Amino acid sequence: MKKFPSVFTLFLIGCAVYGIFASLTPSYKEGAPVAATDFSTDKALKHVKAISKAPHAVGFPGHGQVRDYIVDELEKLGLETSLQTGYTAGDWGNLSKAVNVLARIKGTGNGKALVLLSHYDSSPHSSLGASDAGSGVATILEGVRAFLSKNPSPKNDVIILITDAEELGLNGADIFANEHPWAKEVGLVLNFEARGSGGPSYMLIETNRGNARLIEEFKKARPDFPVANSLVYSIYKMLPNDTDLTVFREDQDIEGFNFAFIDDHYDYHTVRDNYARLDRRTLAHQGSYIMPLLSHFANADLSSLKSLNDHVYFNVPFFKLVSYPFEWIWPMLLLSAIAFVLFMAHGFLKKKLDTVSILKGFLPMLLVLIVNGGVGFYSYTLLQWLYPSYKDMLHGFTYNGHFYIAAFVLFSISVCCYCYHRFKRISLPNVLVAPIILWLAICTLVALYLPGASFFIVPVMAMLAGFMVVINQKRPSAYLLLFLVLPALALYAPFIKMFPVGLGLKMMVASTLLLTLTFLLMLPLVGFMKRKNGIALLAILAACGFLIAAHLQSDFTEERAKPSSLLYVLDADSQEAYWATYDHVLIDWNAQFLRNEEKTRDAGFKRTISSKYGSGFKRRSKAALKEIPAPEVATVSDTIVGEQRFLTLCIRPQRTINRLEVFTNDIDIYSAGVNGIALSDYFLENRRNQRLITHYVSDNSDTELLVSVPKNDILELTLYEASNDLLTNPLFSIPQRPENSIPMPFVLNDAVLVTKTVRFE
Repeated sequence: MKKFPSVFTLFLIGCAVYGIFASLTPSYKEGAPVAATDFSTDKALKHVKAISKAPHAVGFPGHGQVRDYIVDELEKLGLETSLQTGYTAGDWGNLSKAVNVLARIKGTGNGKALVLLSHYDSSPHSSLGASDAGSGVATILEGVRAFLSKNPSPKNDVIILITDAEELGLNGADIFANEHPWAKEVGLVLNFEARGSGGPSYMLIETNRGNARLIEEFKKARPDFPVANSLVYSIYKMLPNDTDLTVFREDQDIEGFNFAFIDDHYDYHTVRDNYARLDRRTLAHQGSYIMPLLSHFANADLSSLKSLNDHVYFNVPFFKLVSYPFEWIWPMLLLSAIAFVLFMAHGFLKKKLDTVSILKGFLPMLLVLIVNGGVGFYSYTLLQWLYPSYKDMLHGFTYNGHFYIAAFVLFSISVCCYCYHRFKRISLPNVLVAPIILWLAICTLVALYLPGASFFIVPVMAMLAGFMVVINQKRPSAYLLLFLVLPALALYAPFIKMFPVGLGLKMMVASTLLLTLTFLLMLPLVGFMKRKNGIALLAILAACGFLIAAHLQSDFTEERAKPSSLLYVLDADSQEAYWATYDHVLIDWNAQFLRNEEKTRDAGFKRTISSKYGSGFKRRSKAALKEIPAPEVATVSDTIVGEQRFLTLCIRPQRTINRLEVFTNDIDIYSAGVNGIALSDYFLENRRNQRLITHYVSDNSDTELLVSVPKNDILELTLYEASNDLLTNPLFSIPQRPENSIPMPFVLNDAVLVTKTVRFE
């Protein structure tokens, strides 16, 4: 090799990265012919369009309309449907009336049943629910249609379960798993979900034991585009993002698979979660899962899926899902360590390695990790300082977030190339030692504390091969070295994008550090590129270009609408009223109500109706007093038994409401129940934090509260009663929100909130 083909190699790396991302999801072409027995994305889209016409949270007018649509579609398929109705508060203290939709395909055997699961309620208060989880419902409806068109005689019964009130606390899944007789017959669940409106759909296992049998059977089903790895599930288990499937696992020890997509996270739980913004390839990806898995598990032995053993698993292009037992983790690590020691000895014998140069090789590695880690860690804090309105995107992922990911990744590439260019006098074999030691240390820690991520050793083994090639060959083949870095690209390129997309731009540090670690794995190839300073210059210029593009799209438009909030809050005790907002940065629409803004330290005012991210009001301003009736609280019974006082109260709304939240003073609560549903001890002891209950109201029903407290203590209840009708309430003249703004998700919004405190001495 006379000259290392740097430019062409860079081109091939770019092609490889593009191919890796393109291979994650199937293609989609509108109107393309599809056999009647195959999943049709176009037909599934018709269901999404019908389901996402209006917000359909529990208690909203559109809620019942969506349920009726699902029932009609199932009956068109020749299935007998039924409804399961019940109250539940789950482990979150969120009470609601859930109405599940059920149907069943009878099998020829007597084994366990397969459940196809999704939910039909949208998130309060404005979400259209096209992706979350209209896409899941549509996937099941179309998948069942295609399955039935084959005139199958499945061995196992197939239960179609479209749950209700998932957004409020997994309530529909709770009443099915714990009350419906069919739950005892379930052997496996396939759950279809969403946390964004695009991107690949990730497979996540739910199991109380080992995953070995589940992975084996999943591979036998042979889905065409599996996107899954054991690290993602390990991370998923650490996050407070349960799904309906979690209830089956925790309450009935029933295992299953989640299929969920997370890209375009800014649409999640907003009015922009609509039909037009749902990525068609993403919906096709969901379809590529349901068809082979439904056919396979409808005939598999679902009673033999439990295992005490775990597998490491990950997807790679062409090979699809690769897995191996946890028992291989330490032997693979030990083999790699032994190989490294032998290669080091060989390098010293050949005089390709020397101690001083090896020690110098740690300097560029530490430098790039410190610089890129620091920049990634502080990047979103800096962006929020430059663009304060980003704080109002509670998802933590901005509309121009993909530009920021590209910019900081390119910046990290520039830093890596420049630093290693500055240390070019250190021979490449000596430069490689420090990254190999670092990666072996990482793999050791992973094996000890996060074994699901132990596939990290695979690119390290490829790097070790590259290390050996570099020691033995002065001018190795660029294409051989490129081949040896492909495992690192295939495994880590999707992660570099996934972390800030799924977890918010505050996790940019994960991208910059992972990019840096991936670059280190690629050093056997990159080290031969003579003009790394030129690559660094091009990368920093490209990074600046993406930052400029992000800046040009940092404003809010109709397509990139700013989340905003406005509430009217009436304190029924003091007869004072306020306008309130969660916004850090106001827009003209809500600023007109908050011109006489008050700065308050009133903690009680900020301890308002609960929100996903613990958001409190940021501003308030006095408002004219409106005649809005407060809830009526009647004492049904008040008795003392031993050392406990038992109170039964009826809280009756005097207006149409959507939500009632009850807080208590700092007092021991021995037991509590709402509308005949006992609140779990787990909630009362671990999750309450003075919030006693949240009731998502259907049909403007009463809230009957039973509570037992110490007989000599004073019980104080603070009621927060809300209706999502501020913009339509005849008592107000609120202009419609402008087109460049949407209702802020995850908080109470566009609402009339009445607070009232009652004491029982």
